[in-house]
Amino acid sequence: MKKRQSGVLMHISSLPGKYGIGSFGQAAYDFVDFLVRTKQRYWQILPLGTTSYGDSPYQSFSAFAGNTHFIDFDLLIEQGLLDASDVEGIDFGQDPTEVDYAKIFEQRRPLLEKAVQAFIKTGDWDDFSRFAEQNAAWLEVFAEYMAIKEHFDNLAWTEWPDEAIRRREAASLASYREKLADKLTYHRVTQYLFFKQWLKLKAYANEHHIEIVGDMPIYVAADSADVWAQPHFFKTDAVGKPTCVAGCPPDEFSETGQLWGNPIYDWEAMDKDGYAWWIERLRESFKIYDIVRIDHFRGFESYWEVPAGSETSASGKWVKGPDYKLFAAVKEALGDLNIIAEDLGFMTDEVIELRERTGFPGMKILQFAFNPDDESIDSPHLAPNNSVMYTGTHDNNTVLGWYKDEIDDATRQYMAQYTNRKEYETVPHAMLRTIFASVSYMAIATMQDLLELDGSARMNLPSTIGGNWAWRMTAEELNPIVEGQLYHLTKVYRRLNTDLLS
Repeated sequence: MKKRQSGVLMHISSLPGKYGIGSFGQAAYDFVDFLVRTKQRYWQILPLGTTSYGDSPYQSFSAFAGNTHFIDFDLLIEQGLLDASDVEGIDFGQDPTEVDYAKIFEQRRPLLEKAVQAFIKTGDWDDFSRFAEQNAAWLEVFAEYMAIKEHFDNLAWTEWPDEAIRRREAASLASYREKLADKLTYHRVTQYLFFKQWLKLKAYANEHHIEIVGDMPIYVAADSADVWAQPHFFKTDAVGKPTCVAGCPPDEFSETGQLWGNPIYDWEAMDKDGYAWWIERLRESFKIYDIVRIDHFRGFESYWEVPAGSETSASGKWVKGPDYKLFAAVKEALGDLNIIAEDLGFMTDEVIELRERTGFPGMKILQFAFNPDDESIDSPHLAPNNSVMYTGTHDNNTVLGWYKDEIDDATRQYMAQYTNRKEYETVPHAMLRTIFASVSYMAIATMQDLLELDGSARMNLPSTIGGNWAWRMTAEELNPIVEGQLYHLTKVYRRLNTDLLS
């Protein structure tokens, strides 16, 4: 039996602050302090990677690089890389409860460029050189990719007008590296600043006995440094475009399924290479996280493959994945790893067998548990100890939004009976109480549900572009009442972080 623990799901972008989006600044440290006071063990976040069209952290320009939107300006001011006057009067977005991605994309870049110029003059170049050397395997490719992408007005790499650079021909690369030297430096230095700030924050969390649960998308974006640099690891045509893409089959939630559009891995090529790309990806992930949640774990057993150009996911088919062979290679190279398997969706005996063979805990979502006519595998009374129980994920509505807008009266009645909800008890509290009472060794409370917010605070509506990933918490919302309720649940259901009790 694993020791009972709990934590909170709260992405960096959703932290409060004055620069349009959450960052690695003081509000992040304050959030760690909140977790300490409520005796939590885990802070779960979404992927920290760079975001592209649609602003999704699950569609990144790189499987390794960090999102420079999270670099905190106040910390740069403390370093002397910016002046306080530099950030005065800039409109990063008028609504403190919502990220305006268009504005931060426009407004942050000039400030980061100024900080890079200051770093070139006064920065710790010995430390930067160590970072660049240690991360050269991905950093140089990412810097090249971003510099050339910006040179071609941010076109996807398969649309770059220069065929030679699409193919990464040596002479062409050398030419662009010389021509775009300043942009290469910008991307190298901003990655350095990102990881310095993040690892300092992570160290603070770890010193206070808080572990970071990171999130790894199973796939990478078609428009990414990874596919550009190593197209042979993906099912692509002669010019690098995907011949098939990832998605989910039609189900009760969607008649046409979900069409994600990510290129599919060429697992045969990866197998011949000893899964070195995956080993390196996980090695790097465990430098910045304590636990890694792998998204769409079932795709390693079998994945839904859709022909490129399809308008929906309905034309796809199931294709066998690498199965345990991948994880055997990873274990041999890296040893036992703290991984959470996101095993939601269409489950089969083969997927369950793979998860159990790895020993990774799976996930249970309480919103999926209340079918009044049939028993659900997400029901807390069926959950094994080796599982993680959530009210919902980033793809679910908030509990209040779900209760008000997505379920019928019969489901509401069954939910009230199952949770033994009292007349005076709010729906979010009843749901949180139920996941904390479950036998799952880890219970993760979504921050929006702790704040009892409605559907307007939803993080993502799958299969839609625009309006997602925008919710932010205000500093005032993290008040003593919320703190007291979380501590009470943690104490009553024996999930206190004992390292914080001395």
